Amino acid sequence: MAARKFFVGGNWKCNGTGEDVKKIVTVLNEAEVPSEDVVEVVVSPPFVFLPQVKGLLRPDFSVAAQNCWVRKGGAFTGEISAEMLVNLQVPWVILGHSERRALMGESSDFVADKIAYTLSQGIKVIACIGETLEQREAGTTMEVVAAQTKAIAEKISDWTNVVLAYEPVWAIGTGKVATPAQAQEVHDGLRKWLVTNVSPAVAESTRIIYGGSVNGANCKELAAKPDVDGFLVGGASLKPEFVDIIKSATVKSSA
Repeated sequence: MAARKFFVGGNWKCNGTGEDVKKIVTVLNEAEVPSEDVVEVVVSPPFVFLPQVKGLLRPDFSVAAQNCWVRKGGAFTGEISAEMLVNLQVPWVILGHSERRALMGESSDFVADKIAYTLSQGIKVIACIGETLEQREAGTTMEVVAAQTKAIAEKISDWTNVVLAYEPVWAIGTGKVATPAQAQEVHDGLRKWLVTNVSPAVAESTRIIYGGSVNGANCKELAAKPDVDGFLVGGASLKPEFVDIIKSATVKSSA
């Protein structure tokens, strides 16, 4: 089985102006980073900037949408369909982010339906799962993330175009980071869950990435863990240190 290629995603969330976007993309375009054989880089600007970023961004980096609708377009004011993303040649989308789950009330079943429909349209998915602080303190982390993953597994049969992003909700934008050991423990648990409930081949090939206050200072130590296959980066993806996070892929390639 080939090694899992390191994956670094940048989620820009609801930030930026056209000028900001140009500055961020310029930094990325000028960065010296490991080759595409070593790391896959995907940045996710707000919908309105997707064509601009796609047009300006270096060819070895890809773009992702931050969300899309659960089925074909129609009378769904304010939504963006997977078909529209296909039309714009946007190859990736982030689905199930904890902010969507918490702020927009998206259930695990709804997220799984979105993932299945989006994959059916040929778009690759960064599927987010993660527990709240209360759930971690109650000792139910694995139950929560397994249930969220189970919802996805019940709706899809092909995991080839799925990257699973473990994002502990208590670590997103808080400055708190799961320790490398905590991240590895959950990633290892998820991989074992996939072995038992999906297949050993899917468990071996599916990339499980970590998100939650990843930055230039902590990325190498996290990247060194055997089941951490990359990162989904929030705030730091808007800063030059995102380049350092991309470079942490070399920890894996030199291991």
